[in-house]
Amino acid sequence: MGLLDSWTSGSHTADGITHPTYRKGSGPGVIVIHELPGITPEVIAFAEEVVARGFTVVLPSLFGRDAAAVSGREMLRSVAQVCISREFSLFALGRTVPVATWLRSLARELHAELGGPGVGAVGMCATGGYALAMLADAPVAAPVVAQPASPAPIGKARKADLGLSPVDWESVKTKVAAGCQVLGLRYEDDPAVGNRFETLRRELGDNFLAVEFPGRKHSTLTEHRQQEGVERVLAFLEDKLKA
Repeated sequence: MGLLDSWTSGSHTADGITHPTYRKGSGPGVIVIHELPGITPEVIAFAEEVVARGFTVVLPSLFGRDAAAVSGREMLRSVAQVCISREFSLFALGRTVPVATWLRSLARELHAELGGPGVGAVGMCATGGYALAMLADAPVAAPVVAQPASPAPIGKARKADLGLSPVDWESVKTKVAAGCQVLGLRYEDDPAVGNRFETLRRELGDNFLAVEFPGRKHSTLTEHRQQEGVERVLAFLEDKLKA
């Protein structure tokens, strides 16, 4: 049995762009955005835990081969795919990735169907900041930013940049000032995260909830999984979406 066989496959289209989706569970909606190289077995395992805690989880497939194990070949394949796609940007400063428009549309559709205070959005690695991009202009009530690694941390400016346009960043700050909290996870010495947690602390204040682990590893919820981090995410989703 394949790892995604128990999930309902579908798709979502926005502005003429279509991506496959996988859906499972019941309860408030949570969009889990996979990291590089794609929807790996570890990403699916994390998503299954979210389902088990009473949520409707949607896994959009943005790049990579679904359910393929992490390997050097899969990573190179996905990086090449991301680099040539107009939907993604690994190096641009002060710019919201175009795929955020698609993700916001997915969030609106899910919230319109399920109701409640909003949906959860979990971004990881290259997609870590996408949860903030969704918060800027979609009904997201529980944004989770796991080891945000985009734009690529080359140079001082990129290490601090959150991958948002100035307009979207102001929208995020307005919503956070109004009470929406943001949960962030990282390993303290992860070079891919750069100085983004410092930016989030400075700009969002006490409404940025940082969960940090010692070491130089990267994927807090998947390949270098920390169970404490997983539990903090699940508790955050319950608190924000099931009140």
